[in-house]
Amino acid sequence: MQQSPHTKVFVQRDFSDGLSVKFQTRYPTELEGRVDKATYEITINTINDMFADAESIGTKTCFESCFACLTAYTSLLCMDTLYEKTLKKVRRYTEEQNHAIYMSRGVMLIDPAERGLRILEINIYSIETQQR
Repeated sequence: MQQSPHTKVFVQRDFSDGLSVKFQTRYPTELEGRVDKATYEITINTINDMFADAESIGTKTCFESCFACLTAYTSLLCMDTLYEKTLKKVRRYTEEQNHAIYMSRGVMLIDPAERGLRILEINIYSIETQQR
């Protein structure tokens, strides 16, 4: 049986630097008493850094694009793009953070890809619900 969250907090995208995937680092007041501000900011900044790396243009990205073009994009059928690898990396990171920090405090981060990279959802469970 799946628990239903007591409260949901939505961390909005930060469009101050354009359309790149970046989430606001403002500390939600709903997390007070559960997760300290520094831990929360480290988590959000790490996720933002992962997306910044994925969206940067470098030699790997250029090589990947040229190789895909030369193979009529059939190479993408058998290998993940750098962006897809980043999405998997972000998913693993949120799972690790949930197990290491957040779940024991009644909080769970939802992978941003599950919400179309529009928001970062944070579910806050009541202590009674979590102990059942």
